Amino acid sequence: MATSTRFLWNLLRQRPGLLVASTLSGALWMLPTALMSLVVGRAVDAGIGHRDTGELLRWVLAVLGLGVLQMVAAGVLNWSAHTLWLHGSTTAQRMVLGHVVHLGATLPRKVRAGEVVAVGASDIHRIGSLFEVIGRATGSLLSFVVAAVVVLWISPLLGVVVLVGVPLATVGIGPLVEPLRRRAETRRERLGKLSAQAADIVSRLRILRGIGGEARFRDRFTETTQQVRAAGVASGRIEAWLGAAEVLLPGLVTVAVTWLGARLALNGTISVGELVAFYGVSAFLVIPVRTATEAAYAFSSALVAAKRVTTLLQVRPEPGPPPDPKPLPPGPLELHDESRDLRIPAGQLTVIDAGEHAEALAERLAGHDGSDVRAGGVALGEVEPDERRRRIVLAHNQDLLFSGPVRGELDLGSGVNLEAALHAADAHDVLAALPADAVLNERARSLSGGQRQRLMLARALCSDADVLVLDEPTSAVDAHTEARIAERVREFRRGRTTVVISQSPLWTAVADRVLEVRT
Repeated sequence: MATSTRFLWNLLRQRPGLLVASTLSGALWMLPTALMSLVVGRAVDAGIGHRDTGELLRWVLAVLGLGVLQMVAAGVLNWSAHTLWLHGSTTAQRMVLGHVVHLGATLPRKVRAGEVVAVGASDIHRIGSLFEVIGRATGSLLSFVVAAVVVLWISPLLGVVVLVGVPLATVGIGPLVEPLRRRAETRRERLGKLSAQAADIVSRLRILRGIGGEARFRDRFTETTQQVRAAGVASGRIEAWLGAAEVLLPGLVTVAVTWLGARLALNGTISVGELVAFYGVSAFLVIPVRTATEAAYAFSSALVAAKRVTTLLQVRPEPGPPPDPKPLPPGPLELHDESRDLRIPAGQLTVIDAGEHAEALAERLAGHDGSDVRAGGVALGEVEPDERRRRIVLAHNQDLLFSGPVRGELDLGSGVNLEAALHAADAHDVLAALPADAVLNERARSLSGGQRQRLMLARALCSDADVLVLDEPTSAVDAHTEARIAERVREFRRGRTTVVISQSPLWTAVADRVLEVRT
């Protein structure tokens, strides 16, 4: 929460002038409303009660003056509050988009699909909504203090009722804010999951239809949608209770003030004009309480949104070039993960069962996270990134095939025979099913998951890397195909360091060394 609060405060500090303008205009907008009942009460006592036309006229002019002041302040508040809304939303959006561009290829590996869309579609608007309400919330607080002081001066008894009753009414609303924040966070989490699932289904729709899985994914999407709906209903239920409480609790204070004021007026303790003033002030105090509730809800929602934004902003890209780069030794490289005391021999096929940590381990061994892994005795963080990427290649399931001629997409110009790489990846049949001049569409969506996976494996083999890290390279193919691929990759990569992160026994059967990593 502290990180989220600092993020919101840093955004506000960028536009101090707007913040001051919104705060002052909010105060000048609310104060006339708080003072209006007091002025009307004086008009009743001094003008009507004493039949003094001149006095009545002066107080009527005072009412008009308050109205003009409120009109001007409302215009400034409307401009400054909406400009703050735009500042909060657009600044947060620029920060997110700039960071996403800076992450580059790191983004799809470290951020869940659809998370950026959910941040842009929902979270930045919640941050803007908090900034928009600041002026009105500040004005409400100030007007409440002024109104309470004035009524306390007129009648200490009624003033105490107002000073005690309204804060108690506000405190009574407080317990509903935290459940609302938790339910809003749950809804946001499920909405992000739904966006990710929708993106995943759309990218694989053709394949799902081909294998008859469309109905199953539709059911899963429907189930997730219902979870989002249920979370929204739960959040809406708390909002409904908040709406009822913000009317009921201050309303009870108004009833108490009116009843007590009427008795004091009948006893002659206060005048009729003062009774009118007290009634107007107690009715007005519903507005500050309602605004305080709105501000509390906006702050709670903005904290949830800021947490998502800061989480995304904390994702770090691959480390940049070191100030004094060191070269890697020639030939096959041994990998040594010092933090796990994990050694991967040079020139061998090593299979690692990493369980749920498979993706993080693959990133680590390839030096994508600035870790302390050493290759040939040299820390990967001290190696020039271009050399590291050329000598140590990580092949992910999330890697992409771009649009273009299929053979041009696979042949990386390293001198490796493309036909041999296709044979090792058992991908000849994929090319055979395509026209001779076949052009892949974006991300090769016209192919099945297994076909894409085999083509990406062939491309990885064409890199001729000294160290090749394969993260679940055959998870989308059948067992017979996987067995052929495992045997062929072992022969193709003989004498070079190959790391396969997989739980498949078909890979462990051909491995030179099998390791297990669970932390």
